[in-house]
Parts: sequence; C-alpha cells; structure tokens
Amino acid sequence: MKIQIINGPNLNLLGVREPEIYGNNDFEHFLEQLRKDYPEIEISYYQSNVEGFMIDKLHEVGFAYDGIILNAGAYTHTSVALHDAIRSIPAPVVEVHISNVFQREAFRHHSMISPACKGVICGFGLTGYRLALEALI
Repeated sequence: MKIQIINGPNLNLLGVREPEIYGNNDFEHFLEQLRKDYPEIEISYYQSNVEGFMIDKLHEVGFAYDGIILNAGAYTHTSVALHDAIRSIPAPVVEVHISNVFQREAFRHHSMISPACKGVICGFGLTGYRLALEALI
C-alpha cells in the first residue's frame, strides 16, 4: 500500500511555529516514527508553501497511490483549485488539521476542500495523521 502525505504552507515550521497551537515536535521526527509503526506501508512525504506545487503533487500521485493525507494549511480555506484537483483524481484524500480549526478564528471554520475529501480529522495534533492513515487502511 502506498500513501502520500502532503503538507501545505508553513507546516515546514512545525516544532518552532506557534508551539502552543501546533506543538513542539517537528514533522520529520513524527514521520520517522510513523514509518516504523507501519513498515508494510510505503509512506511518502511532500511539503510545499506553493499552491500550484501541491496541485502538481496531487496530480502526480493521485492516479498511482492508494490514498493521500492532505493538510493544506491556510489553502484549506481559500483554494477552489485544490478542491478541483482532489475531485480530479481517483485516490481517496483525507483532510487533516493539527489544531481544532473550529476553536480558532472564524475564517478557519470553512473548508473549501472538505466536500471533495473522503473525511476530515482535526484537533488531535500530529496523531491526526495516524488516524487518517488508519482510515485509509
């Protein structure tokens, strides 16, 4: 089984960016442990701060992978283009957010991509990625 994780803008700063919201752990350390816990699954990782690059990655893996875990960051709330890209591929996509977006600013309460995704997980920290992986399995 092949799963692609795609993280969007500013998620390259996990562990240092607003630790009171996003925690103190960097994603690479978490990813290393996730791969150890699921050795039978090929877990690929991609992060970009550029919306178009994220769309390109969805197109690239969306026809070849068994599932995609997507944390689109702020693009979640603005990107019709990501919504359309998700709808254009056969791989199921699970939307993940580290924080509970509904406890945050009002503009974060609406997701442009949720209707195109298989499901949404938010508010469980990095564990949300593990939950999304289990959902795809």
